[in-house]
Order: sequence, then C-alpha cells, then structure tokens
Amino acid sequence: MTLPSPGAGLEAAFLAHRDALLRFLRARGAGDAAEDLLHEVWLRIAASRPGPIANPLGYLMRMADMLMIDRYRSQRQADKRDRDWTEVHADTGTGIAADPSPERRVAAAQEAAEVIALLDGLGPRVATAFRRHRIDGMAQRDVAAELGVSLSTVESDLRLAYRALGEWKERRDEA
Repeated sequence: MTLPSPGAGLEAAFLAHRDALLRFLRARGAGDAAEDLLHEVWLRIAASRPGPIANPLGYLMRMADMLMIDRYRSQRQADKRDRDWTEVHADTGTGIAADPSPERRVAAAQEAAEVIALLDGLGPRVATAFRRHRIDGMAQRDVAAELGVSLSTVESDLRLAYRALGEWKERRDEA
C-alpha cells in the first residue's frame, strides 16, 4: 500500500479550484500577472510539505494573496529605487548622468589603452584592418584594396582581432 504524498491533497485542491484562484487574483488586481502568480502558487505547493489542511481552498487563496502582496511590495520598492537613483544621478531628468564620474573616465581610458595595445600587438595590418572596418565603417573589400591584400586576408585578420578581443574580454570579466 502506498501512502499519498503530503502535498497530494493540496495539489488536488489546486487543480480543482484553479479557475477560482485565477478569478480571485484578477479580482484583487493582479491583471496580467495572475497566471504568473498562479504558477508560483503551484511551485510552492510542489515544494512544501504541509500537514493536514482543514480548508484547502482558503489556504490556497491566502497563499495566492500573500504572493500578490509580495509582488506588489517588490515592484513598489523597485520603482522607488529607480526614482531615487534618477534623482541622485541625473540632473537632466532623462535618467542619464550629464558626465561620467572621474573614476569611470580613468577606467575607460585604461581599457581603451589596453585594447589599442592588444590590437597593435597583433601586427600593423591586423590593427589597420580592424580600425578601418570596425571604427571607420569601411567595407572589407575596400579595406583589402587599400591594404593591397585579398579579401580573405582581411577576413582572416578580422577573425584574429575578434578572437583576441573576445579572450581579452573574458579575462577582464573573470577578474
């Protein structure tokens, strides 16, 4: 004889009253988030091990209501945090700071110097091909004509530069 799992009664009640729970959430103002909240209720039921529950529908509605309140509070806090950040960091009202901080300027200058040194270390042709194509916006065919090399050589040089920049970015992100 197998014993039912502790959540089986609650899971059965959820499945039997799913539509009522969905209507309850929508009536309480969940709107488009009602389905997401209902899914969260299901996940909590599956993860929990409650004892016997005298009123499973009431328990489920209370759980759904508490999740909705948590989501509302979380959204309200996120909105407040965004408003506060905008007030502190932007004097234009657009949410974009007028100038980067001195620390960010120094960090950006250091990164730019590292990238320039990396490209220069790959050789003058690779560095020129990368700059002319990616920075100046020149077509690869035109870069090849300017450098006096084939299109496949320019493509190979660009692959080399991209690979080196990708590895540099991975090392920088790991640090």
